[in-house]
Parts: sequence; C-alpha cells; structure tokens
Amino acid sequence: MNRLITAFAIMLLLALLSGCGYNTMQANEEAVTAAWGNVESSYQRRADLIPNLVEVVKGYAKHEADTLKAVTEARAKVGSMQVNKDVLNNPESMKKFQQAQGELSGSLSRLMVVVEKYPDLKANQNFMDLQKQLEGTENRINVARERYNSAVQIFNTSIRTFPNSMTNSMLLHLQRKEPFKAEEGAKVAPKVKF
Repeated sequence: MNRLITAFAIMLLLALLSGCGYNTMQANEEAVTAAWGNVESSYQRRADLIPNLVEVVKGYAKHEADTLKAVTEARAKVGSMQVNKDVLNNPESMKKFQQAQGELSGSLSRLMVVVEKYPDLKANQNFMDLQKQLEGTENRINVARERYNSAVQIFNTSIRTFPNSMTNSMLLHLQRKEPFKAEEGAKVAPKVKF
C-alpha cells in the first residue's frame, strides 16, 4: 500500500511540475534575448555599412556636406553607446538607446531628401546603391524590432499567467521586459520641405 501511495505521489508531483511553466518561461526569456541580439545585429549592420557607402557618395554630394556630416555624427553617437542585454531591464537606458537610434534615423531621412532635391545625384549609381542599402537596412531594423516586441509580449504574458506566475514568484523572479516604443512625435508624419 505504501508503494502505491509513493508511486501516486511521484506521478502527481511530476504532473504538477510539467504544468508549472518553469521551462516555458526560461525558453521565452531566451527568445527575448535572441530577438534583442537580432536588433543589435541590424543596428551593427547599419553602423558598419553606412560609413563605407557615405564615403563613396561624398564626392557626388559635396554641396550637401552638412547632411552627410549629420549622418556620420549620429552614427558615431550610436556607435559610442555601450549596449548589452541589461538595457532590457532598464527603461531609462532603453529610452536613451532608442533616442540615439532615432537621431540616426532622422539624419538618414534628411539624406533621403537630398535625393529628391538633386535629381542629378539620383542618376549616379553609387547614390542609388546607397539609397537601396539604407532602405533595406531600415527595413531590417524595423523587422527586428517587431520580432523583439513579439518575443517580449510572449515572455511578459508567460510570467504573468497562471500557473507560471506562481512559479515565477516562488522560483525565478523574472521581471517584465521593455518593448520598443515609438519616439515622441512619431505619430505626426514628417514634413519634407524643398
């Protein structure tokens, strides 16, 4: 009889542990970390790519040196920021990181206005290549941000729903992750002036 009770107790314990969400929450946190790595990778691609392409184009856009300089300075500012996975748990660091990325995006937008203002530059193959690379890079960053936000949503849900919430409060003590948020003023469409 004791063996039967012990076997039943072990089976009950295993059934309870399989439904506690411990492994699921761990896997979801790893997915957030991996998604953040992809965001950083996209930013690094932009930081590596833009200076080389801008150097090629500089000869064709000397009269817009201020715009190119703003791009270079914004890229340098982004490159000087030390970002690691701890930024995920610090809303203030996340805000500073996003602000620096926003400044670079703004500089790149101004560079794209140069394309519209000076059609002769558009005819140059180097400038066209730069434009395509910038557009592709910005799209990659956006996709990486969306995937990161999706991973954050899954993770945050997993630590807040029952029975995972109990397991988290007793064993793991995992904190909610911060998603990317739109910059202030992003709801207003940018105005292009010639």
